[in-house]
Amino acid sequence: MFKTLLYFTCFFSFMITRPGTASAQALSLKAAVDTALNNYGTIKAKLNYAYAAIATLQQAKTEYLPNLSLSAQQDYGTINGQNGPSYGLGGLGAASSGPAFEKQNWNAAFGGLYLANMNWDFFTFGRIREKINVAGSILKRDQSDLEQEKFQHEIKVSAAYLNLLAAQRLTRSQKNNLQRALTFKNTAVIRARNGLIAGVDSSLAGAEVSSAKIALTRAIDLEQEQANRLGILMGVTSINTTLDTASITRIPTQIYPDSLINEHSHPLLQFYKARVDVGNEQLKLFRKSYYPSFSLFGVIQGRGSGFGPGYAQDQTAFTRSYTDGINPTRSNYLAGVGMVWNLTSILRSQPQVRAQQFVTRGLQNEYDLTGQQLQAQLALANAKLKNALDNYNEAPVQVKAASEAYWQKSTLYKNGLTTIVDLTQALYTLNRAETDRDIAYNNVWQALLLKSAALGNFDLFINEF
Repeated sequence: MFKTLLYFTCFFSFMITRPGTASAQALSLKAAVDTALNNYGTIKAKLNYAYAAIATLQQAKTEYLPNLSLSAQQDYGTINGQNGPSYGLGGLGAASSGPAFEKQNWNAAFGGLYLANMNWDFFTFGRIREKINVAGSILKRDQSDLEQEKFQHEIKVSAAYLNLLAAQRLTRSQKNNLQRALTFKNTAVIRARNGLIAGVDSSLAGAEVSSAKIALTRAIDLEQEQANRLGILMGVTSINTTLDTASITRIPTQIYPDSLINEHSHPLLQFYKARVDVGNEQLKLFRKSYYPSFSLFGVIQGRGSGFGPGYAQDQTAFTRSYTDGINPTRSNYLAGVGMVWNLTSILRSQPQVRAQQFVTRGLQNEYDLTGQQLQAQLALANAKLKNALDNYNEAPVQVKAASEAYWQKSTLYKNGLTTIVDLTQALYTLNRAETDRDIAYNNVWQALLLKSAALGNFDLFINEF
C-alpha cells in the first residue's frame, strides 16, 4: 500500500511539473524590460566602464602619497678611475669610484649599496587635487552614460514590445478575415452547385480566400520579425511566447499634457552635461601644469666595499671575500626641500589648453543641440498623442459600422439580393476597419512612450502599462 501511494505521489508530481502541462505565462512588459537590462551586452559593457572609473578615481587619490623606494645591490668588479668629463646618458654609465692610476689593473672585489629614498611633492598648486576632480568627473560621466543607456534601452524594448503586440493583433485580425473568407467561399460554392448563382462567384470567392491567406502569411512574417527584434533587445536567442494584452485594450489614465523637460533629471541631458564637466575639469588640470612643484626628499644610504682605505698607496689592500665586501661600513643620510619648474612646459601646455577649450565648447554645443531635439520630440509626441486619441475614439465606430455592413451584405448575398462584388467590398471594409482599430489602440501607447522618452521619465509610461 505504501509503495502504491508513493508511486502515485511521484507520478502526480511529475505530471504537474513537467514542461508543457501548465499554461505558458504571458510575458509582461516589465518582465521584458528587466530581462533586457540584465542581459543586454552594451549595458554590461558600460557597467564595467563605470567600475573602471571607480578604480581610476581610487588610483588618483593615491597621488597624495609620497614616493618611498628601497634599493639593494651587490656587485663584483674593478674600481679603476680616470680623470675626464662624462655623462651617464640614459643611465648607461658605470658608477665605479676609485683612484686614477698610471695604468690599468684588474684587481676586483665585492661591494654593496643599500639605500632608502623618500620623495614627496607636498605642494603642486592643486595639480593632484585637480587630477582627482578629473577622475571624479569621468566617473560621473560613465555612470550617467550607464543610466542613459539603460533609459534608452527601456524605451527601445518597450517600443519593440508594442510593435510585437500590434503584429500579433494584426495576425489575429487576418485569421478572422480568413475565416470569414472561407465561410463566404463555402456559401458561394454550395449556391453555385445548386444553380442559384453563377459559377464565377465561386471562383471569385476562392480568390478572396487566397488573398486572405497571403495577408495572413504577411502578418505572421511581420510578427516573427518583431519577435526576433524584441528577443535581440532582451539578450535572448528567440521569443516564442504570449504577450500580456490586458493593457493594450485601454488607453492610459494619465496623459501629462503640461509636462516640461527637467534638464537636471533627464538621463540623456545628464550624460551630455557630464561630458561638458569632464572637459572643464581637464581644462583646469592642463592650466595647473604652468606652475612648479615643491618637494621634500630624504635618503639613507649604507655602502660596503672589499677595497681598503689605503688602496691608493697599496694595491694589495683589498680582499676578494664576499662577506667582507658586502658588509656596509659607511653610512650617509641626506634631507632637503626642492623646487622643480620646467619653464618650457608653459609653451607646451598653451596649445593643449586651447585645444581643450575647443573640445569643451564642442561638447557644450552637443548638449544644447540635444536639448533642442528633445523639445522638438516633446512637441511631436504631444501632437501624435492627440491624433492617436482621436483615432482611438473613432476606431470602434468604424468597426461597428463595417461589421453591420458586412453582415447585411452577407445576408443579402445568401438570399440572392446582392452581388458578390458588394459582399467582397464589405469584407474588405471590415478587414480594414479591424486593422485600423488594432493600430489605433497601439498608437496611443506608442505616442505616450515617445513623450516619456522626450521627458526622460520612463515611469510615466511603465506605471500606466
